[in-house]
Amino acid sequence: MLINVNNDQNLTTYNMSENMNHMAKKLPSAARQALIRNRFSQQLGVSISELAAEFAVSEMTIRRDLDALERKAQIQRTHGGAVLTERMMFEFDYRERRERNRAEKCAIAVEARKLVVPGQRLILDNGTTSLELASLLKDGERLTVVTPSLAVASELQHAQGVEVVLLGGILREGSPDLTGPVTEHCLEMFAVDIAFQGADAIGEDGSIYNSDLRLARVDKAMRRVAAQSCILADHTKFGHTALGRSGSLADVDLLITDAGAPPALLKRFSRLGAKIVTVPLPVA
Repeated sequence: MLINVNNDQNLTTYNMSENMNHMAKKLPSAARQALIRNRFSQQLGVSISELAAEFAVSEMTIRRDLDALERKAQIQRTHGGAVLTERMMFEFDYRERRERNRAEKCAIAVEARKLVVPGQRLILDNGTTSLELASLLKDGERLTVVTPSLAVASELQHAQGVEVVLLGGILREGSPDLTGPVTEHCLEMFAVDIAFQGADAIGEDGSIYNSDLRLARVDKAMRRVAAQSCILADHTKFGHTALGRSGSLADVDLLITDAGAPPALLKRFSRLGAKIVTVPLPVA
């Protein structure tokens, strides 16, 4: 492919394929290894010959890169190539979930942040929208945050004036959070002002669902110890069901969603008694 670039009124023509190969050869090894690791997240297995052609380097160079990534426990070598380790597959999966509809999640989190006042005791669940809310809790708020989420706890670990209580429990496979009977028992020790929770799905009848039965039970326990409960759910969660039913919108005080939610469905939900706040869809 040829492209013309006007630089200081001098018209120069570059051959893009040759230019990309030249840039690939000049990549530092650390940068190339990061790109290789990301490549594995997009495809189950990639061969050494494919990587050598893609990055315009020798197969020996790729082997050295793979050796370095294997020493860091990021990949596992296979015959003629490599695959991501389980740990790295988990990291990419969680990152993908966080990035899904992230603009909507951020807008919902900004609206939820308006409910928080200094001195409050909060529950933030394991949802990615709750994680966005955690990132908005500034220093000096004199807040207590109770959470089963390692990601939320990590987000707040350096926040001055925010005390974080990490609930005990069983670490879920493939997700950085704790659940199970121990988590439910821990929650019985608390009384909080607001519980902020996500949902894997909200049915047309207003039922709130979670894909994990254990999390559905933990969600119920959270609402029992909260003076107010607030569901944070973007429009893609509506009109679906999942394995575990944790309750109904009739059981919560507030639903915050985005303007992409079907108006007829929101009207039906409002009859259940929950207050509904919609935030504008992000501008593309």
